[in-house]
Amino acid sequence: MLEDFAELLTLRELGEEARACRARAAQLAKTIDAQAWDGAWYRRAYFDDGAPLGSKENAEARIDSLPQTWAAISGAGSPDRVDVALLSLEENLVREADDLILLFTPPFDKTSADVGYIKGYPPGVRENGGQYTHAAAWVAMAFARRGDGDKAVRLLRMLNPVERAREDEDRERYKVEPYVMAGDVYSLASQVGRGGWTWYTGAAAWTYRVWLEEVLGFQRRGDALTINPVIPKDWAGFRIQYRYQNTLYRIAVENPDHCSRGVTLVELDGVAAADKIVTLRDDALPHEVRVLLGTKQPA
Repeated sequence: MLEDFAELLTLRELGEEARACRARAAQLAKTIDAQAWDGAWYRRAYFDDGAPLGSKENAEARIDSLPQTWAAISGAGSPDRVDVALLSLEENLVREADDLILLFTPPFDKTSADVGYIKGYPPGVRENGGQYTHAAAWVAMAFARRGDGDKAVRLLRMLNPVERAREDEDRERYKVEPYVMAGDVYSLASQVGRGGWTWYTGAAAWTYRVWLEEVLGFQRRGDALTINPVIPKDWAGFRIQYRYQNTLYRIAVENPDHCSRGVTLVELDGVAAADKIVTLRDDALPHEVRVLLGTKQPA
């Protein structure tokens, strides 16, 4: 994203280039909001003749998950529209009965438009209207970015391959290893829930990042550590042990008010951390980090 690149340029002390990137990012966001909104979700693309893809006008690929999730993840989408877009995504692309999060729907089948190699897959297989797990992880990430820990974790659990191997019937349907992420899962009518490529997928790394950085809120930048979780309301808390070089940090997150997010206090070894940031140091001594979630700031 241009904003992230601008941050990198700032760190490199290239201020003029950073300002240009931020200005360009703002203009792109404005253009997308003006041109790509379809009424209840964002369109995916346009053909050379100007016809939209990922629109209510399309008989196939009417709604695509990617524009909806990245409107939330990037922070560039209008908040009101992002909420509507994610609701549309949930209603059209999340099939809880089948534990599937589709890339788009309906799949390509009869269209004469040149949409690329994706038409080489049967409808409901891989990217062509199946679950493309790489993109499905971004769906969970988008809900986490909107502060909905309940939905984020529910979706992540749907992606967990272990859940497809608990019963003999599920294992027979899935047909691939239940201990690694599958790059795709079919929605093809005769093979709903069959796993596709395993091992060879970026979905595993993205799923790990969404769990760790978005849900558990563990984010390290240099020697600065922040814990800013977005969790289900029924979680009482959780613990993390993190080794920074030769030093162990024991992190305890408490959620007495049963909220999804809202860090009210961060303590390092019993002392409130300035700006709720833990400055990591490698002193080979154990350290205790306490993170308190709540609806009110502590007195």
